Amino acid sequence: MSLPILPTISTSFIVLSAITVAIGWGQIKQRKIEAHQKTMFWAAIFAIIFFVIYASRTIFIGNTAFGGPEDIKIYYTIFLVFHISLATTGAVFGIISLWTGYKNNLQRHRKLGPITSIIWFFTAITGVAVYLLLYVFYKGGETTSVIKAILGL
Repeated sequence: MSLPILPTISTSFIVLSAITVAIGWGQIKQRKIEAHQKTMFWAAIFAIIFFVIYASRTIFIGNTAFGGPEDIKIYYTIFLVFHISLATTGAVFGIISLWTGYKNNLQRHRKLGPITSIIWFFTAITGVAVYLLLYVFYKGGETTSVIKAILGL
């Protein structure tokens, strides 16, 4: 089986981001503030690398349509929309969490951090599931524009 290079690399970076978020969460629980700050910086860098690869691929190559059985395509589409919603929410919460931490607004940061982390974990898990459904469990469909890949239009 041959896996597509860019989706494999970008999915790896989102997994690295989630792992570093988990490490950072553990560090702050242990009151290792400086280590937490550095780890969360790297979590953000990994997420940005994912996004740059994903956006570049989407713009220049397109997205891959679901290539699995037609009778489960609707479930895949619903799952994909859920993942995209989580990812968008997680990115917004992530930016706000990073900003509040950077600006030392710790009261808000402490409230948002755990929520953001949980959203990000689910984003990474569902992102890996989308990758597996598109490239591992089933052979990907055609690579085409985002609208056509997601909605089949």
